[in-house]
Amino acid sequence: MSIRYGLLALLERGPMYGYQLRSAFEETIGATWPLNIGQVYTTLGRLVRDELVESLPEHDAGQRPYRITEAGRAELAGWFGTALPRTDRPRDELTIKLALALATPGVDIDTVVDTQRAASRRALQEFVRRKIRDTRADNVSGRLVLDAMIFQTEAEIRWLDHCLETLGRAATQPAAEQPVAEQP
Repeated sequence: MSIRYGLLALLERGPMYGYQLRSAFEETIGATWPLNIGQVYTTLGRLVRDELVESLPEHDAGQRPYRITEAGRAELAGWFGTALPRTDRPRDELTIKLALALATPGVDIDTVVDTQRAASRRALQEFVRRKIRDTRADNVSGRLVLDAMIFQTEAEIRWLDHCLETLGRAATQPAAEQPVAEQP
């Protein structure tokens, strides 16, 4: 998730200072992804530099609020109006890890998959518990984020099961004969 667009969306509600933005971000997404306050202020600095946000005079308490600009509103509208291509999403570290485990001598791939599967099942149980505990009717965004995490974790577990099945089938099939390289 782009923190840039998250902050722009929150500032569309009205001016806020850094800690308010962090709290609003975490509340909006159901406290599932913590946001580092340093990341908030670094991103705000870039948004000011890009003239998508402007800083307002400090309050008595020394807090500097920020406000979205018209250019920021246009940028945010463009983001909301554009689909995210699959290629723009971060690399999947688990997929890379399993591919490397298969190619690394001495690594027990079944153990790697089983370890991840157990961790994914624990995460799924925690996401479901969080969803059950959150009974606030007005927290639709938080529930939708938890639903997405539940669905993604269920899909990961299904994929890990598929990996184990594929590895099991590969282990029972005879290895294809490799052509012998000619000697110079």
